[in-house]
Amino acid sequence: MGNQQFTVQGIAVAGEISGEQFACDLKACKGACCTMPGGLGAPLLKPETDEIVKAYPVISKYLSDEHRAAIVRQGLYEIRYGSYTTPCFNQRACVFVFYEEGIAKCAFEKAFHRGEIGWRKPISCHLFPIRVDYGWHERLRYESIHECDSARERGRNENVFLSDFLKDSLARAYGEGWYKEFQAAVSQARTPLKQSTQ
Repeated sequence: MGNQQFTVQGIAVAGEISGEQFACDLKACKGACCTMPGGLGAPLLKPETDEIVKAYPVISKYLSDEHRAAIVRQGLYEIRYGSYTTPCFNQRACVFVFYEEGIAKCAFEKAFHRGEIGWRKPISCHLFPIRVDYGWHERLRYESIHECDSARERGRNENVFLSDFLKDSLARAYGEGWYKEFQAAVSQARTPLKQSTQ
């Protein structure tokens, strides 16, 4: 299996995605991926900025006064070097984060699950820890960060693969047909790994 890259309907997929075991453990990580230091928010596609503008009047009630004030100052999205991102609060948490029992959660997703809006959240957030590189060819890669150690441990303990855990987000991004082909390719790529451990 190794790190050999494969392609599904023109989308390149980094080989490490096949064998990685991963399942988010919010009780352990506290939603760390939504509160990363550095001041760089989640990448946005241009059409997603319209979704944010449309959804904000609905989701603003879930945000703290501090986060709403930050949005007044910074706007609902930022443009850096020609790319769109969500703003951050104090160079760290996404401004669309709220806290529930000490866990950072997405206000868009909360409103979506309550049936208040039809858009779940930015696709870059939904796909994480898979990242999408855009260039001559679109490429999916796995971003390994230490904040997700608990997710990797849970994935190994429960035998959950990253490709299965992200089924909903991958199908949302590329379609059900693409995901079926992706899973077939992942299973084929994973077979040598299984054989080598027997």
